[in-house]
Amino acid sequence: MLKKLDIYIIKKFLGAYFLSIILIMSIAIVIDLTEKLDNFYATNLELSTIIFDYYINFIPYYANLFSSLFTFISVIFVTSKMAFNSEIIAMLASGISLKRILFPYFIAAGIIALITFFIGGYIIPPGNKVRYEFEQKYIKKKPAEKTIRNIQLKVSTNQIAYIERFELEDNTGYRFSLDTFEGKTLVSRTTSNTIHWDSTYVWTLINYTKRDFVGLKEELSMGDKTTITINMKPSDFGWIKDQYEHLSNPALKAHIEEQTQRGTAGLNLYKLEYEKRYALPFAAFVLTLIGVSLGSRKVRGGTGLHILIGFMLSITYVLSTMISSSLTVKAGFNPMVAIWSPNVVYFLIGLYLYKIAPK
Repeated sequence: MLKKLDIYIIKKFLGAYFLSIILIMSIAIVIDLTEKLDNFYATNLELSTIIFDYYINFIPYYANLFSSLFTFISVIFVTSKMAFNSEIIAMLASGISLKRILFPYFIAAGIIALITFFIGGYIIPPGNKVRYEFEQKYIKKKPAEKTIRNIQLKVSTNQIAYIERFELEDNTGYRFSLDTFEGKTLVSRTTSNTIHWDSTYVWTLINYTKRDFVGLKEELSMGDKTTITINMKPSDFGWIKDQYEHLSNPALKAHIEEQTQRGTAGLNLYKLEYEKRYALPFAAFVLTLIGVSLGSRKVRGGTGLHILIGFMLSITYVLSTMISSSLTVKAGFNPMVAIWSPNVVYFLIGLYLYKIAPK
């Protein structure tokens, strides 16, 4: 059962957390609006479109992205202020251990972690899609991608499809081939100059050739037109861009599993995003441990020094996360190891700071 002290700390922690989000995001919106004002004027956008298509999705995305920064600053601010007012000293002197003081902090961190996980995995992804389309249309003014090249997909356990070029505007592909295997042996190859998407999983082949290999013999059949049904659709071709941010947690997991079975390359961005959505909420506990251990010590200079140290540590945490993410994409690091490494390192730092903190 929570005591008055617990409720007092939880209220101060969560209050500081949400206040920091409001203040920093307000500044971010003003800066962003200043940069994009010319684009908004040039396209004669209505205010409601700017607010509900862009900024209503801009705010939760960046607030969630830098949630660890807001958490750390809030913990440092609240704890160092309590230490400066001798509240921490009074608690310790009355027999309350630092471990017990951490209890309400971790409850607040748990609330933040749950909010971060739910919003990041279920609320933000559909909003990202709307925001992305808005940016592409009105800000970056980039035309939608119309051509995809060198597509290779595993469409079944023993079939691999290849399309040299696919035009999204008319759902037509060129230089298509479909290889069928038995074990490691190629038993059939179907090729066509042109392939066209008709309906769900139904493709029309134009000027096709089919070769069946039986032992040392080859059976050849040709035709002007035929249809085949394979587990492949045009929407599968454009995934490896930036749509990983548009998928909810279940959809992202299902997509990773499906594309892994198909042998699709370049899935590290998706795996990284999936791991990040679990690592980011956990960071709330790690940074809370560091913040309380660091801020509970009363020092000359008041809360300013603690806030400065906390801000620098939180920045290094965010930078280490960005670096590990970059290594995953460019150097092929394991996404789970890369994204969880900063949490492990900073958790060890937190344990050390807790060990030397005044108790």
